[in-house]
Amino acid sequence: MVAQAKTKERIIDAAVSLFNAKGFDGTSVREIATKAKVNVANISYYFEGKEGLLETLVTTYFEGYIAELENEFELREYKDAKECLQGMVSAVLNYQHENRTIARLVYREISLDTTFIREVMTTYLTKEKYYLKNVLEKGMEDREFRKVNPSFIIIQLKALLSMPYLHPQYLTEVLYIMPQETYFLEQYNGELTAWIRTMLYEQREPKKQVYVRLTRK
Repeated sequence: MVAQAKTKERIIDAAVSLFNAKGFDGTSVREIATKAKVNVANISYYFEGKEGLLETLVTTYFEGYIAELENEFELREYKDAKECLQGMVSAVLNYQHENRTIARLVYREISLDTTFIREVMTTYLTKEKYYLKNVLEKGMEDREFRKVNPSFIIIQLKALLSMPYLHPQYLTEVLYIMPQETYFLEQYNGELTAWIRTMLYEQREPKKQVYVRLTRK
């Protein structure tokens, strides 16, 4: 069993590396087997071919992703909406950081319109929408958040969460930021906290300054 697990792990690592470098269509089963140092038949045996291997990568990633959201969502009875949303954001960032090579591959794949990706949308991303929308609506109901359109907030939030892990090369080559470093994760989490505050907290009018004109008697 240990040997089988290690074989599967080597195949997965090889596939992620090659899919990221050459794309799914540009990678052959033989190339994956060669890089993983396994027999080509092992890929059919464990994953039922290249398509099955990709599906395993995507579903495994989203199983963990949704589990992170669920763990924070289940604490909503003990936290206010602000704390719950921030916990969800931090959990997703940490998960992406720990699985960044697979995250890049997965986010590229879900931009495609295939039967499998539609199933992923229905199974996982609809559930993600439910959790985020529920917390946003609870925050508005409890007057923790100002009135917003939850769908548009989710669009912006997901873009902010995924961009560093979908386009790591842009960050490193253009912005000279290293998304794989721990300091980036900490600083970016802080930036997202500030964004949440700006977008969702009630905006108070600044106090008007009263100027007193002094006159000499």
